[in-house]
Amino acid sequence: MKGKTMRIVAMLAALSVLSSAADAHIVFAEPEAQAGGYHAGFLRVTHGCGDSPTRSIRVEIPEGVISARPQPKPGWTLAIEHQPLRTPLKGESGALITERVSAITWTGELPADQFDQFGVMMKLPATAGALYFRTVQRCATGSNDWVNIPASSAAWHKTAMPAPMLLLRAAPAH
Repeated sequence: MKGKTMRIVAMLAALSVLSSAADAHIVFAEPEAQAGGYHAGFLRVTHGCGDSPTRSIRVEIPEGVISARPQPKPGWTLAIEHQPLRTPLKGESGALITERVSAITWTGELPADQFDQFGVMMKLPATAGALYFRTVQRCATGSNDWVNIPASSAAWHKTAMPAPMLLLRAAPAH
């Protein structure tokens, strides 16, 4: 009986390790925002690639987000990728917008046993629903590709290597 108990304890410990690894996603610090509004979203990076430090975080900005501005981080460099809009839009100031930020990359060093947040100020689309931000975490050794989009927002926690999700709720009626 003692051997069987030991095997059960070992199996439970292994499951605990696996479930905590599965819970260690890159996520938004505040996972909900108002559709159509401005939102300062902070992507929380809680670990490296095993024992390897994070060297870069590249976040793809979903097409519905027309305006995205990264928050600089001391000691990190920024690279901003742009994409032309199919149809130019008139911005809130009346200026014509012809391109949007399609991806942001922070490059620096984050030890594997520390966490940090990477901020983006965004003008969100007016439609409620889930937005997914495919994110690639490059480390000194290896990478974590947080790029998989679930069939529904409810299935996010069951998806392997899910893209960070921001859930947009409908704006209140005036």
